[in-house]
Amino acid sequence: MKTFNKLAAVVLLSGSACLATAQDDITFHTKEVAKNLYVIDGTGGFAGGRMALSIGEDGVVLIDDGLAAHLDKINSAIKSVSEKPVDFLINTHLHSDHIGNNASFGADHVHIVSHANLRDRLKKQGIDKDTPAPADALPIITFSEDIRFHLNGSEIHVFHLPKAHTDGDAVIHFRDLDVIHTGDILFSGMFPFIDLKNGGSVEGYIAGQKALYDLAGKESIIVPGHGEIGDREALKASFKMLSDANKRIAKLKKEGMSEDEVVAAKPLEKYESWSWAFITTEKMTRTIYKDLK
Repeated sequence: MKTFNKLAAVVLLSGSACLATAQDDITFHTKEVAKNLYVIDGTGGFAGGRMALSIGEDGVVLIDDGLAAHLDKINSAIKSVSEKPVDFLINTHLHSDHIGNNASFGADHVHIVSHANLRDRLKKQGIDKDTPAPADALPIITFSEDIRFHLNGSEIHVFHLPKAHTDGDAVIHFRDLDVIHTGDILFSGMFPFIDLKNGGSVEGYIAGQKALYDLAGKESIIVPGHGEIGDREALKASFKMLSDANKRIAKLKKEGMSEDEVVAAKPLEKYESWSWAFITTEKMTRTIYKDLK
């Protein structure tokens, strides 16, 4: 999934779903990664963040709900594996490529779950803009540290990692299935978007990835918000890269170099292969520089 294009950059940066003509060719498909647990991915363009779906006798649990422009296609993908309505929707974080359809699911009386900070930000600023979200889009169940669901034969542990991608991130651990959905605390094989404006931080992001690596076992399936599904080694590769990048840029900043001077010095040139349309090497450098205390 490193085939992001310019559309991906525009959507992630602005939250816009007004690019329908560029998205007509996007199709969604489901893949079972563990018993009764599916991931939902789109192909043919930027389809938003990766969703997941737990189905069983106890109901349907959806993780994230994608971009608003894709609602009908996402619903069709869900129905391809279950005719039951969605009971619970777990939001991993604030951005529209992950929770752009909250209002539609909320209007259908789906129980939306999130970290408390995410609900607070939705009430104040909405999704990726400065307009409060409608009531239907707001989570009705929130937690500060964690919450557990016992559904479909699995214990679903939803927990918070502070000041990582944002200040309202939720990670979902299907403990019985040994699957971890990281939300955007992992862009597998790519520079991550660390949203400083919404409470994210470089150190928190690295700490969060290390915590997930310690939680995961050798056989764990890691489902990132973006990038290839894999194992815990993807987490390790990411936090090692970020830790080294942070040290390189901190050294130059300590020497008195300005942000532009650090960018010109190209301290992350060795990580050019991690660059993609939205988070280039320059943008990653500037994010780290800005976040250094």
